[in-house]
Amino acid sequence: METVERLISGAQELLWERGYVGTSPKAVQRVAGAGPGSMYHHFAGKAELAKVAIGRSAEEMRAAAEEQLGGAGTARERIAAYLGREREVLKGCQIGRLAADPEVVADPELRAPVAETFEWLRGRLTEVVAEGKQNGEFPETLDPERTAATIAAVLQGGYVLARAAGSPEPFNLAVQGLNDLLVPTT
Repeated sequence: METVERLISGAQELLWERGYVGTSPKAVQRVAGAGPGSMYHHFAGKAELAKVAIGRSAEEMRAAAEEQLGGAGTARERIAAYLGREREVLKGCQIGRLAADPEVVADPELRAPVAETFEWLRGRLTEVVAEGKQNGEFPETLDPERTAATIAAVLQGGYVLARAAGSPEPFNLAVQGLNDLLVPTT
């Protein structure tokens, strides 16, 4: 792996674990096995590297979600697959955790990929729910946009509850409860 890729990957990992404030250039260099000259050769500084790393994490999150949401099966089955996919629950959401970072939220360039990713996710979930509604899987009264926002909020809240409890159980219960609510019409 090239140095620039190791720097981006290292920054992604540290941003997930420590947030922006807790991610120092020295820590990124240490994780990436790169010297200070290497980092500053490729990036103007911490903010530029973080922007690239957050953008990469956002792309990866969208691709992972699309695997289930764009896969085979009914809308309900695809939503269930998305909800049930393997996650590192106790680490939290790699993008969602950044939404709680005051430095990321205060910087429009760092915040943009976070906001865009959640906007994309809500939009994609809205499409799948609308498709399920059109196919008769969900009741006519179900609002796709509100349901999509609820799905995203339950997942993000589940991560927070799991981290607070030090156990994935609250996350799993939230996902199971949401699945129970999205019972197809018969």
